[in-house]
Amino acid sequence: MTAVSTFNNTKRREWTHLFAHWRGDLAGGITAAVVALPLALAFAVASGVEPKAGLYTAIVAGIVAAIFGGSPVQITGPTGAMAVILVGIVAKYGLEKVWLAGVMAGIIQVAFGIAKLGRLVKFIPYPVTAGFTNGIAVIIFCGQLNNFFGLQLPRSEHFIAGLLQTLTHLEAANWAAVGLALAAIATQLIWPKINRTVPGSLVGLILATALASGFHLSVPTIGAIPQSLPVPQGIPHWNDFRLIRELINPALALAALGSIESLLSAVVADGLTVSEKHDSDRELIGQGLANIVVPFFGGIPATGAIARTAVNVRSGGKTRLSGAIHGVALAIIVLSLAPLAGQIPLAALAGILMVTSMRMMEWEAIGLMLRSTYSDFSVMLLTWLVTICFDLVLAVEVGLIAAGALFIKRMSELSMGKMPETEVFPPGVPLELGRHIAVYRVDGPVFFGAAERFATLLRDMPEVKALILRLRFVPNMDVTGLVALEDIYRELKHRNCRLILSGLQPEVQQLLERSGLLAKIGTENCFDTTDAAICSLTHLLDGASSQTAGV
Repeated sequence: MTAVSTFNNTKRREWTHLFAHWRGDLAGGITAAVVALPLALAFAVASGVEPKAGLYTAIVAGIVAAIFGGSPVQITGPTGAMAVILVGIVAKYGLEKVWLAGVMAGIIQVAFGIAKLGRLVKFIPYPVTAGFTNGIAVIIFCGQLNNFFGLQLPRSEHFIAGLLQTLTHLEAANWAAVGLALAAIATQLIWPKINRTVPGSLVGLILATALASGFHLSVPTIGAIPQSLPVPQGIPHWNDFRLIRELINPALALAALGSIESLLSAVVADGLTVSEKHDSDRELIGQGLANIVVPFFGGIPATGAIARTAVNVRSGGKTRLSGAIHGVALAIIVLSLAPLAGQIPLAALAGILMVTSMRMMEWEAIGLMLRSTYSDFSVMLLTWLVTICFDLVLAVEVGLIAAGALFIKRMSELSMGKMPETEVFPPGVPLELGRHIAVYRVDGPVFFGAAERFATLLRDMPEVKALILRLRFVPNMDVTGLVALEDIYRELKHRNCRLILSGLQPEVQQLLERSGLLAKIGTENCFDTTDAAICSLTHLLDGASSQTAGV
C-alpha cells in the first residue's frame, strides 16, 4: 500500500509540475509555432518534397518528441541539416523510400538511446561540428538559388552539379521572383529593429505573398496544401529486404546527424533555462520514436531545432507541454490558413532560407580557431570541404570516425586528478583550508575529450570557494578545450567561486591571451606555482571563521 501511495504521489507531482507553468508554456508553444510555420514550409521545399510534408512533420514529430523526449523545452521539426541529406536521398530514391529510411533511422536512434550512447555526442570535437554546420549553411544557401531566380530546374543529387546547373541557366531568371526574394530578405534584416515579438521570417513571408497576389506576379508558388490534419498511411516497400540493405547507409547518416543536432540543441536549451536539464539517452529515444511515427503521416525525418527551441524558452516555455502546444497550434494553423499558404511564392521561402543559412554560419568559431590553433581550423576546413564537395553522408561518417580516432589517441595522453591537501599545501597553511579550495592537476594536452571530465569537477563541492587548475604539465590546448575551460570559468563565476590557474606554459598562455579568455579570468588569478596560489587564498579561512562566529 505504501509503494502504491508513493507511486501515486510521484505521478501527482509530475502532473502538478507539468501544468504549474502552463501560461509560459502556452506563450512559448504558440510563439514557436509561428516561427516554425515558414521554416517548416521552407525546409520541406529544400528537402525536395511537398510543403505539406514539412507541416505534417512539425506537427507530428513536435508532439511525439515533446512527450517522449529527454529535454523539457525542445522543439522538434524539419531542419536545415536534415534537408541537406534528404534532398540527395529524395533525388536518388524518391519520397516513398525516404519514408522507409526515416523509420529505419528512428529505430537506430531508439537503439542508441537504449544503449546509453547519448553522452558520446559530448566527445565530438568542436571543429567537426562547426565544419558540419558551416557546410550545411553553404549548401542550403546555394541550394535556394533556383527558387531565388525563379528557375524551375530538376533537382540535382550533388551540390556542385546543381550549382553549375543553376549558374548556366541564369539568362532565364524570373526577375519578379528575385524582387520577392530580396523583399523577404530585407524584411528579415530590418523587422527585428521595429518589433521583436513577431518573427521577421513570418512578416517577410506575408509581405512577399501580398506583393505577388496584389500585382498578379507570375512566379512559382507552393501550390495547394490540404486543409486537413495528417492521417495515418502505410509505408511501401517495408518488406523489401534488398531495399532495406540499400537504404542502411542513408538511414545511419540520418540517425547520426539527427542525434547530433538534437543533442546539441538540447545542450543549448540547458544553457538558456534554469529548469531541469535534459536526459540525453531519453532524448534519443524520443527523437527516434518521432522519426518512426512521422513517415506514417507523410512526414520526413526531423530533429531538435536550435532556433525554435531558443524561441520557446525565451517566450516562457518551461516544460514539455510547450512542445506539445507548438504541434497543436501548427495543426490549427493548417486547418484555418491552408488555402492562403498555397499562394506563398517559392522565392519568399528561398529568401527565408538564405537568411537562415547565413545565421547558421559559425562566424565566431571560425574567428576563434584562426586566433587559436591552425590544426583545429584545418579539421573544421576539412569537414566543411567534405560536406560541400561530396555529400553530408560521407562527411558525417568521416567526422565521427575522426572524432573517435582523435579521442582514443588523445585520451591516452591526458591525466587529471584531485590533489590531496597534504601534498599541495605549503608549510604553515592550515589543512582546514582544504574545505574551501580544490586543487586539480592536469597532465597532457587539454583537448576536446577533456570537456566532459572538466564538467564533473563542479559536482559535490558546495563549500569550495576557489578551484585551482595546475597546468604545469599541459604543453598545449585545442579550441574545444578552450571552450570547455571558458564554460568552467562561467559556471564558477555564477557560483561566486574563483578559477585560478597555476604553472601556465607559454604556448597555452599565448592561446588564452589571443582568445581573450585570460583577460576574463584575470592575470591576478594566474600564478607561477600552486603554493603561491594557495597562499593567496588564506583569507578564505578567516572569512569562514567570521561567518561561524556570527552564527
